[in-house]
Amino acid sequence: MPMFRLLCFLLLFFASFSCGAQGGRSEAETTTEAGQQKETAEQRLRAKADSALVYCREHRMNTQFCVLVDMAEHAGRYRFWVWDFDKGEATVSSLCCHGYGGGSTIAQPVFSNVPGSYCTSLGKYRIGARAYSQWGIHVHYKLHGLEATNDNAYKRIIVLHSYTPMPTEEVWPRYLPMGWSLGCPVVSDEAMTALDGLLGSASPPVLLWIYY
Repeated sequence: MPMFRLLCFLLLFFASFSCGAQGGRSEAETTTEAGQQKETAEQRLRAKADSALVYCREHRMNTQFCVLVDMAEHAGRYRFWVWDFDKGEATVSSLCCHGYGGGSTIAQPVFSNVPGSYCTSLGKYRIGARAYSQWGIHVHYKLHGLEATNDNAYKRIIVLHSYTPMPTEEVWPRYLPMGWSLGCPVVSDEAMTALDGLLGSASPPVLLWIYY
C-alpha cells in the first residue's frame, strides 16, 4: 500500500510539472506575439510616415509634421500619432475613437463617407480652421477630405477634437467604449493640447491621414 501511494504521488507530481511547463511556454509565446505585433505596428507607422512625406511634398502641404491614425490598431492601444518628419518619430501619441455607426463594434470599425452614417471615413484630410468645441479642451479643427472616401467630411461636420473621459494611457486588452465618436477622430485632452500648440503656427496646411 505505501508503494501504491508513492506511485500516485509521483504521477501527480510529474503531471503538475508538465502542466506548469506548458503554461510557461504559453505565457512566453504570448509575450513574444505581443512584441511582434508592436514591432509590426511600428514598421507600419514608419512606412505610412514615409508615404505621407512624399504626398506632402507633392501637394505642397506641411513637411514638418503630419497626423497619422491607424484604425487597424486595437482600440485600446495608441493609434493616433503626430509624426515629426525631421526627427523621424512620433512626438505625440493618443488613443483614438472610431465612429459608432454602420454596425461598428468596439473591436471592428465600419467605414463610410455617407452623411448621417456616424462612421469614420478613411483617407487623407487637410486640417483646417480652429474653432470652439463643446467637448474636451473646447477646441476643434475642421477637416477637409481630400479623397473620394472622405470628401463629405466637411459637410458631415467631421472634426478633430478631444473628449475628457478619454484615457491618456493605453487600456489594452480592454477596448474604448462605443458612442464617443459620431465619425470624428476623438483623442485625449493631453494629446489635443499638444497638437493645438503645433497647429497654431503650422504653415502650410497639415495632413491628417486615417488608414486601415
